[in-house]
Amino acid sequence: MLGPAVAAVLLLSGCGSDPTAGPAAAPVGVQPDQDVLGQVRKDDAAAALLPAEVRAAGAVKLGGAIGTPPGAYYPDPAQHRPVGLDVDIVDGVAKVLGLTVQREDAAFETILPALGSGKYDVGTGNFGVTEARLKTVDFVTYIDDGQGFAVREDNTALTGVTELTQLCGLTVGTGAGTTFEATLNAKKEVCAQAGRKPYEVKAFSENGAVTTGLQQGRLDVVMSTINGLRYQAAQPGSRVRFLGEYHRLDVGFAFKKGSPLAPAFQAAVNRLIQDGSYRKILAKWGTTDSAITESRINPPEHP
Repeated sequence: MLGPAVAAVLLLSGCGSDPTAGPAAAPVGVQPDQDVLGQVRKDDAAAALLPAEVRAAGAVKLGGAIGTPPGAYYPDPAQHRPVGLDVDIVDGVAKVLGLTVQREDAAFETILPALGSGKYDVGTGNFGVTEARLKTVDFVTYIDDGQGFAVREDNTALTGVTELTQLCGLTVGTGAGTTFEATLNAKKEVCAQAGRKPYEVKAFSENGAVTTGLQQGRLDVVMSTINGLRYQAAQPGSRVRFLGEYHRLDVGFAFKKGSPLAPAFQAAVNRLIQDGSYRKILAKWGTTDSAITESRINPPEHP
C-alpha cells in the first residue's frame, strides 16, 4: 500500500500520479515485458473442474485492486493496462482453464464485499488469508507474503518492528480495509498495557496518500506487504527503508463462501507450479522467496 517518494517511481504504483504522464522507467529487479506464460497450455483435467455454466460461458468476472509493484500496477497510467505478479498469475490460471478474464479494476476495500453480491466471481489484491476473512470468504492460495514495516530512509529511530509496543507514540500509515489496518486496530491496547502513549493509525484508500504522509513527516512508519515494501526500498531514490517482516500470511484468490470455482483455480495454480511457469513468474517479479509448493483451499492463518 506504500508507494515510493519520487515522481518517477510513483508512476509505477498507479496512485498519486498524473494520469496523462508517460510511462515510467522499468523498475529495478524486474522485467515487466518478459513473457513467462508462452508455454502455458490449457489443462483439460483442471478445466473439467469448472462449473458447466462457466465452461459454457468461457469467462469469469474478476475484481482486481491496483496498488504498487510487484503485485499489480500501471507502468503507463495513460494506457491503463495493469502488470505485475497478480496479473501474471491470473493470466496463467486463465490459460490453464481456457477462460477469458473480464477484469475490472476496483478499490481494495470494495472487492471482498462485492464477491458476496455476485458482482465479481473472483478477486485479487494481495489478499492475505486470515481467520476473520475465512468466515465469509474462500481462498485459493498462490504465494506466501505478509506484513512488514518501513520508514523514511533518514529515520534511524526504528531499526525493526517485532512487537507493536515499538510503535507506541508513533503515527502509523496503512491501507484502508487491509489486514494491516485490522492488526493495528485490534492490538492498540498493548501500549496502554505497557503504560505508554498509544500509537495512532491512519488508513488511506490511495497509496499516494500514504507515500506523501511518510515523506512529509506526517506518518512515522508504514505497514504494508513484505514484497511491496522490500521492492520499493530497493528502488533508487525511493528514500524508503524496509524494517523487515512482522507476520507472514498466505495470499490467495478470493471467492464468495462456497464458490464452486475454487477447486478449478487450485488445480490451475498447481499446474503452473508443476510445469515451471509459476517459478518463472515469481523470478520475473523478484519474489521467489514467496513461493509455495502447493496451492491450498482455505488453509489456516499462519500462527
